[in-house]
Amino acid sequence: METAFIISSILLISYSLLAVFDGVFLHLYKYRLYQHKESRFEHLTHTIRAILFTGILTSLFLNIENNSLFLLGCVLTVADIITLLLDAYVEKDSRKFMGGLPRWEYIIHLVVNGFHFAAIAVLLVIKINFEGSGITFNTNFQQVESFHVFKSIAINLLPGAIIISLLHLLVYNLKFGTYLSKMQFKCC
Repeated sequence: METAFIISSILLISYSLLAVFDGVFLHLYKYRLYQHKESRFEHLTHTIRAILFTGILTSLFLNIENNSLFLLGCVLTVADIITLLLDAYVEKDSRKFMGGLPRWEYIIHLVVNGFHFAAIAVLLVIKINFEGSGITFNTNFQQVESFHVFKSIAINLLPGAIIISLLHLLVYNLKFGTYLSKMQFKCC
């Protein structure tokens, strides 16, 4: 179990770093997807996924010992998968303004979603026991040393997840998106 928490922690950190690059730098700053009419629905799917990640982080990762919240996290994960499928479906039309999705960004999407769902899958392996009498949930991880590091990582990621969710919501508002676009951020 120690190793599983370490692996899930590494995957969660990797996902978060790559998601910030993809979701904030590429989608909001460089390409400004929220400004393009054909990309508004794609931006909406990104907004929904950002909000779902905040919920998944809270229910699955931070409250792994709470069975009710864990089940809610599983439902949010299914909603996230459905939203990801919608996002992937509309991406071709959404990116026509830039000549389509660059191949390297497509690869980033594959890797970032791989990290995201692998972190969740490892967590499911930690939490769920399949026994002859049925399914049971592990609820006491206090004796597992790496659990505390894992939980600390999730706690520290939560404020950023909330900020990114709010930022996605704000730029979806056309007035705020226009205001943000007028600001000249010097970067990369």
